Amino acid sequence: MAMTFDEAVAAMTGPGGPFEIVEQEVLGRPTRVFTSTPPSLRALFEGLRARGDAPFLVFEDEQLSFTEVTARVDAIANLLVERYGVQRGDRVAIDMRNYPEWIEAFGAIVSVGAVAVSLNAWWTGPEIEYGLLDSGARVLICDRERIERVGDRLESLGIRALVVRHEGELPAGCDHLDDVLVPGAPMPDVEVDPDDDATILYTSGTTGHPKGAVSTHRAVLSALMGFVCRSVVESLRKDPDPDAPPAPPTAFILIVPLFHVTGCVPVMLGAVLTGARLVMLHKWDAGRALELIEREKVTNFIGVPTMAADLLSHPDFATRDTSSLQTVGGGGAPMAPELVRRIDDNFDGGARPQLGYGLTETNGYGPGNLGDDYVRKPSSTGRVLPIMQVSVVGPDGEGLPTGKVGEVLLAGPMLIRGYWNRPEATEEALGDGALRTGDLGYLDDEGFLYIVDRAKDMVLRGGENVYCAEVEAAIYEHPAVHEAAVFGLPHERLGEEVVAAVQPRPGATIDLDQMRAFLEERIARFMVPTQWFVRDEPLPRGATGKILKREIRDQVLADQG
Repeated sequence: MAMTFDEAVAAMTGPGGPFEIVEQEVLGRPTRVFTSTPPSLRALFEGLRARGDAPFLVFEDEQLSFTEVTARVDAIANLLVERYGVQRGDRVAIDMRNYPEWIEAFGAIVSVGAVAVSLNAWWTGPEIEYGLLDSGARVLICDRERIERVGDRLESLGIRALVVRHEGELPAGCDHLDDVLVPGAPMPDVEVDPDDDATILYTSGTTGHPKGAVSTHRAVLSALMGFVCRSVVESLRKDPDPDAPPAPPTAFILIVPLFHVTGCVPVMLGAVLTGARLVMLHKWDAGRALELIEREKVTNFIGVPTMAADLLSHPDFATRDTSSLQTVGGGGAPMAPELVRRIDDNFDGGARPQLGYGLTETNGYGPGNLGDDYVRKPSSTGRVLPIMQVSVVGPDGEGLPTGKVGEVLLAGPMLIRGYWNRPEATEEALGDGALRTGDLGYLDDEGFLYIVDRAKDMVLRGGENVYCAEVEAAIYEHPAVHEAAVFGLPHERLGEEVVAAVQPRPGATIDLDQMRAFLEERIARFMVPTQWFVRDEPLPRGATGKILKREIRDQVLADQG
């Protein structure tokens, strides 16, 4: 018999439950934690050994078993320690597209107590160099495209590199991974503590450079356990159907970048924890995704809303078998209520819509909405398990009652411990032990969270956070620019697109093709504005001298309307 949400949560997280929650002191603060959380990511990857020769990774037309992946993780870990001298606490960067080697490298790094630094694969050479220097990485593990962008600088920076899927000559100090890997080399014996640093994921900032969000092993694993617990809770809320055919084995499709928290934690590490098959795409292609969903019997589709829309709109959708899918959704952006309904109505196996509201700073975990709840409340990001606490506060930090809009705060063991070498930013975001999200929202009487606006100057483009100040800083480097304002405009597929209004310097002109090329050398391509408004008069300003972006945006929308 189906349980209510509260009954299922109590059964799973109460005393003696498989996801029992107790209070412990973590980093000096009393914190609710799962008693069954693995002690470290090293232990998590160790668990793969028991799964043997069953298939684990499917990359396009390649397939690797759990045994094969574990052997590669061991050998890379041995290489890092014995050849490159990596020790506990050292930073090792990963910068590549979605390849099996990304996962193997991550497993090796965290298993020897080093810190896995995930660099954005879309970054330009200067941005990669910034990430390497900011994190203090000793070694970079990357692919051909990334070594071509930054390889000539690595020797002078004192950084060694391991390069995958590349057969050409390499710059000094760089090695082809397969040339130096010793098959069968054992995993080094290293002690790893739950509160040791495990990951640094870079997140764009409201000022010029991205910030490195640092998570401990406990934080990453707490988020991971939260995702799994939520899945079990939702399964208990369904009436069992004795006539239903057996469900296919769980298989995730990895369609978002591994350097994003969604790809890394709920998808990749979710597969590691549960022993699910992980079907990988090198890059997003809706037609190829439909082909792999049919061929590999994928059960869980986790991406950004634009990807779900792409699937439904693809000309092959009606002819492909998607009956294995159980959930379709993800996070990274709000999902339009109409898309929620389209997902619920159009998958031939009855896949249900799903959305999660999580941030890099929460390791992707947060309120979630699924199935009947999501159809009933399509504008809500959902509710949390008691491992996380959600509150809404006013300008003075006071808690607000149900239905009142304020800033959303999140607390729990899955929060980052801070920003790498940014004590002031850490204090501002986490000073009271809860994360100030910068998002404005409210809670309803059932505990469902609704996000209504962003306090931060940010554009959410297809799941990528684009902070306007970062783009403006790059635009201001152009000698022809006097002033600039970057903001977002609605976009049917991406949610928002990045837009810039600029005033040239007196006597100067702005060539937009040259401007785009100029920016692509400085910032990732997804951050470069796709619409430009060049005006000879000054941009509108308020009494304090601040550029009035909302006024510019409203005028543009009125002109387009």
